[in-house]
Amino acid sequence: MTPALTTASQVHLAVNVLDAQSLLAAFGTLGIAAVLFAETGLLVGFFLPGDSLLFTAGLLCAGSATQPGHLSLPWVLVAAATGALIGAQTGYLLGRKAGPAFLARSKSRKTAEGAERAAEILRRYGYAKAIVLARFLPIVRTVLNPLAGALGVPARAFTTWQVLGGLLWTVGLVLAGYALGASVPNVDHYLLPIIGVIVAVSLIPVALELTRSRRARRPGGNV
Repeated sequence: MTPALTTASQVHLAVNVLDAQSLLAAFGTLGIAAVLFAETGLLVGFFLPGDSLLFTAGLLCAGSATQPGHLSLPWVLVAAATGALIGAQTGYLLGRKAGPAFLARSKSRKTAEGAERAAEILRRYGYAKAIVLARFLPIVRTVLNPLAGALGVPARAFTTWQVLGGLLWTVGLVLAGYALGASVPNVDHYLLPIIGVIVAVSLIPVALELTRSRRARRPGGNV
């Protein structure tokens, strides 16, 4: 094996799909679109770091064009929005086509509970609020799209609100990262703690919802 091939192999083997920095270093702007498509369109993508990826990409856009890892802000915004919007629509269409049969055949208690919970969220908050807010909740933004299709959410309503939510999520986080990177000198030195804070904050709504669900299941609890 030649040195060039060895180096390329080492780079690919070193990619950590759970680490936003690693993904951006390996795949750049195209990686953003691919990761967001998988996270929002395929159930297997629930573990991918969408929030931290968007914020980190924004930070890297704020650096000097000669700085290693620098990204172009316009292209990052296009890639992020494209991956997130097409991913959500793909998840919805897959759910609409195969979801009802899958739910009917599934013997998994977790799957049944997840579908029931998604239906409850859609009923409680309405299509607009549920679909938009789901974008900002890890795991929920992965599961809700196919379940919306399986549960018969009208295509026009889903498309309208997933586009709005997707743009708010992607553009908002990228620009937030860009603003921080542009205002704090050498912010890249503190990238790991910043990403840790983003991940922790993004998980708070999920933890609150899980706590509320457990309380609701107790005898006498309110749903």
